[in-house]
Amino acid sequence: MASEKVETVIAGNYLEMEEEGDSKSARSKLSKLFWHGGSVYDAWFSCASNQVAQVLLTLPYSFSQLGMLSGILFQLFYGLMGSWTAYLISVLYVEYRTRKEREKVDFRNHVIQWFEVLDGLLGKHWRNAGLFFNCTFLLFGSVIQLIACASNIYYINDNLDKRTWTYIFGACCATTVFVPSFHNYRIWSFLGLIMTTYTAWYMTIAALIHGQVEGVKHSGPTKLVLYFTGATNILYTFGGHAVTVEIMHAMWKPQKFKMIYLIATLYVLTLTLPSASAVYWAFGDLLLTHSNALSLLPRTGFRDTAVILMLIHQFITFGFACTPLYFVWEKLIGVHETKSLFKRAIARLPVVIPIWFLAIIFPFFGPINSTVGSLLVSFTVYIIPALAHMVTFASPTARENAVERAPSILGGWVGLYSMNVFVVVWVLVVGFGLGGWASMINFIRQVDTFGLFAKCYQCPPHKP
Repeated sequence: MASEKVETVIAGNYLEMEEEGDSKSARSKLSKLFWHGGSVYDAWFSCASNQVAQVLLTLPYSFSQLGMLSGILFQLFYGLMGSWTAYLISVLYVEYRTRKEREKVDFRNHVIQWFEVLDGLLGKHWRNAGLFFNCTFLLFGSVIQLIACASNIYYINDNLDKRTWTYIFGACCATTVFVPSFHNYRIWSFLGLIMTTYTAWYMTIAALIHGQVEGVKHSGPTKLVLYFTGATNILYTFGGHAVTVEIMHAMWKPQKFKMIYLIATLYVLTLTLPSASAVYWAFGDLLLTHSNALSLLPRTGFRDTAVILMLIHQFITFGFACTPLYFVWEKLIGVHETKSLFKRAIARLPVVIPIWFLAIIFPFFGPINSTVGSLLVSFTVYIIPALAHMVTFASPTARENAVERAPSILGGWVGLYSMNVFVVVWVLVVGFGLGGWASMINFIRQVDTFGLFAKCYQCPPHKP
């Protein structure tokens, strides 16, 4: 009876939300087409577009650290592991929302976030841990987008140094305060995926046409520090689901999310594997000192197009990373449920300032990805979800009344717990432990070499 009651609550509530969305969109076909999305396809575009982003340009750099074979294997391995923990997050979200809706809680003017799921299921200590790691990761994820913008535009216009470009793009990205929620990224997610698809295949084809540089060497892996730095950059690549809960909440039927992230990951692999392999094949060890792959490809109209498209995409990804931070800030100052878009936008502006500042202090494109991956992504999207899932369903009663049953294909609850234990141990030892050690050493070397507030990180000599 309990399980039947849960199913009724879920179906009734989600159906009500879907009908509400349809009635709204009926009043404005233009809004439905470009602005107000909540379908399975919208979620897929959001996941696929958000997952690869600027890290597409640093994966060849990771291959130079790892070697070709390890680079390919780590992409496949972390792609599957990331899909698994995204599935766990979706299960916990549905469990939390179902319990709350049985208590007659209305979420129509409230966006559920990961730390609230942890709070509702496991208590304040889990909430605080989730809030710290998630917010810190999203903060630095936004910082990385600004750094990437400056790094990319410099290859089209080097009249200004990268630091000046960071100032300019910081101001441009601040306009994301006007996008209310993930409902409103429909057209941007769609365009973003087209942009990364073009850039990935441009990199692949351009590298193959260019051919191998004279005396090319493929030495990797040569040092443990470089090896684990490259591995954690790939961990970061497939750890983009820090916004999974917000994307799910934007869906009319969130319970349909379960396989979306896996399918998005499979598509992303068709972009990352060919592009990283081809560029590493062509340039080899040169990539060790060129963390942005576009810096080695010859300047053509196709390359400039890729740069411009990635700039636009990084603006979109900045919004993806920053929007959950906006929500947290709104809840903190008490304006989250305010219907005035202008008031919410003004209230959000202080969130952009520390992001802008940090991008100017640490402009290290590539090394910062690995550092964020090892110290933050490892906990945010791998360790905490796996642990939270195990603790939530530790009791027989919780497993019996679970909204989402353990997949029988994995051997039920025993198989599910075995997978979770493996994820926690692997990421704790390899991702956080060895990866954190290697990434911090590499990051400190960049600071020692270029200094904080570097005016133009890894810039070639300026040609008049």
